[in-house]
Amino acid sequence: MAIHRVGRTAFAYIGLLCILGLEGLCMQAEVKKSTFGAMPDGTTIYVFELQEGALKARVMTYGARLVSLEVPDRNGKVADVVLGYDSLAPYLSDPKTYFGAIVGRYGNRIGHGTFVLGGKRYEVPKNDGDNSLHGGTIGFDKRVWTAHEIPHGVELTLISKNGDQGYPGTLTSRVRYTLSAHALKIEYFATTDADTVLNLTNHSYFNLAGEGEGNILDNVLTIPADRYTPVNAGLIPAGELAPVAGTPFDFRTPTAIGKRIDQDNEQLKFARGYDQNFVLDASTDGQSMHQAARVLDPKSGRTMTVATTQPGVQFYSGNFLDGTAHGKHGHVYEKRAALCLETQHFPDSPNQPTFPSTELKPGQTFHSVTEYIFSTEQ
Repeated sequence: MAIHRVGRTAFAYIGLLCILGLEGLCMQAEVKKSTFGAMPDGTTIYVFELQEGALKARVMTYGARLVSLEVPDRNGKVADVVLGYDSLAPYLSDPKTYFGAIVGRYGNRIGHGTFVLGGKRYEVPKNDGDNSLHGGTIGFDKRVWTAHEIPHGVELTLISKNGDQGYPGTLTSRVRYTLSAHALKIEYFATTDADTVLNLTNHSYFNLAGEGEGNILDNVLTIPADRYTPVNAGLIPAGELAPVAGTPFDFRTPTAIGKRIDQDNEQLKFARGYDQNFVLDASTDGQSMHQAARVLDPKSGRTMTVATTQPGVQFYSGNFLDGTAHGKHGHVYEKRAALCLETQHFPDSPNQPTFPSTELKPGQTFHSVTEYIFSTEQ
């Protein structure tokens, strides 16, 4: 696995504007801590509220989840743009959506719930048909993380012991959420005491019109990827990096999500829409930030640009939301009520030798960064 360091990129203009002292771009985010409920064993769950200007995020210690994210529209009206719940109890009873969570130890899927590392075969829980999904039956999304305030945000830590969900090595993961310069930044770190595999990402569902405000089919999406990783019926890649040209997966120019989502295409049928990994060619060094995606909601004018150091982004169009999740303010989350843009390594990489490696060894520190940068269009 590459040891990621953030390089100088086109997004450095934000820091330059701060240095120049332009108003509103370098305010200190306010951080407040409060309780969000308690686990069945009595463990208190805390929520940290981060606010800079009109941008406000709430992060809780259960699953290191992004609970809410308030963003202004073109007229300055603020709305919460991520799906979730108003209280802790429905998060605890929801086994399948992963709203806002940090997923691991291996986000996305591992085929047949098995992989070989160092000549030894490991078995991990099959919680998605014949495959393992988002770390297994008790992944990082179902753990209580420890947390403390840091400048502009909060840092959360989780220790996953050797053998946890079948994975080797005791893994220490840290995740930092910070607000600055109209962006939410999520920074990931991990170390291990034995060879292991790792794929950390955030599983937030975005609806830039506001959570509960219809579907995302008219959202205009751009993904600067020439290739993607086709999957089989179990949504496991075959190892091919296929061109997007001439397919419904070509988002190199801005395209409405609903324009081709129901085309007669085998890949779309397998996933009931979009649920594929896109190959971000600019990321081959594993160090510099590059654009992974941009979304525009025409109704509100809100835009979200996703920048990352990761080699891939999983675009998921909320195909398995089915109306059973009653979210914030009683909103019913129907199919395609939101989208996910999960920056990460590729699915099933431990079983795909041609994919970027997800191995982490003692003495190495995994480090990746993803930013969600918000603006508006008229």
